[in-house]
Amino acid sequence: MTASGRPATRRRDVLGAPYTAETLELPDDEEGRVVATLVRRPVRSGGTGRRTTKAVLHVHGFADYFFQTAYAEWWNERGYDFFALDLRKYGRSILPHQTPNYVADLTDYYPELDLAWDRITSGHRHVVLSGHSTGGLTGPLWAQARGIEARGIALNAPWFDLQGKAWVRLGLTPVVQQVAKRQPMRIIPRTVTGLYARSLHRDHEGDWDFNLEWKPIASWPAYAGWLAAVRRGHTELHRGLSLPFPALVLTSTRSTTPTELGEDVHSTDIVLDVEQIRRWSPALGHHVTYVGIEGARHDVFLSREEPRARAFDELGRWLTAYAEG
Repeated sequence: MTASGRPATRRRDVLGAPYTAETLELPDDEEGRVVATLVRRPVRSGGTGRRTTKAVLHVHGFADYFFQTAYAEWWNERGYDFFALDLRKYGRSILPHQTPNYVADLTDYYPELDLAWDRITSGHRHVVLSGHSTGGLTGPLWAQARGIEARGIALNAPWFDLQGKAWVRLGLTPVVQQVAKRQPMRIIPRTVTGLYARSLHRDHEGDWDFNLEWKPIASWPAYAGWLAAVRRGHTELHRGLSLPFPALVLTSTRSTTPTELGEDVHSTDIVLDVEQIRRWSPALGHHVTYVGIEGARHDVFLSREEPRARAFDELGRWLTAYAEG
């Protein structure tokens, strides 16, 4: 059963076998019915019938959902059952009546994270957390709040602060908070070039296939209530967390803000400021490893082949040294 008392449903996932997807029914919100989706790719037993006790739980970022099959396959090869959570109003979990990607507080995601954790830990003793971008902020906050006993957390370009100069960030935050109180659904003006999604999608300049209705080239609107929620999350992180397990933070080595296609689009982070991520990574806890990947994109595991291979090497090295020790 789920948090709403409705039965869970499982089906073959849109990615095809061996991926399955389980619908997690959640309590209704102000827009009506709410669901999240837990995607799974299990380790092949090789005919032994023995199941692994190791697993990883991955959480995506804003204007995103799970489609990174190479990432799941890598974890399978390490002996981990792979789980990815499409949060409420993202990807597989978007319902027709909903505002895509919107929540008024990051803690709104905690119920589906709780359900996913309960399902995974019922059959796995060794669980590693994983998060990308906004998921790399929400995951640590949830783990701290719930006292999660993971073996480690691997974060890929986590969103630890707003981009831009300090005076802009500091001046914008109270304005956003005030607007969010009066008009939470007010759209925040921003420039979206579409270059990042184009650099990824195989129908444009990239190598990857994903659903453009779930991850649009032009992203989704950013609302005042949502941005205020993110800023509260940033403030909590900046005060310092005390995660009791080792953390890995991977980013590109450089951030740029291109306005047209060029080499920087494919070899730097054009979404977040990696210097801010590096600055705030120690706030996760007492055991944090930070690694910059030369030539990587915002999602380092969607980078070109060479930086992607280096990212997997660093992840494997960290797992062996700290999360599997």
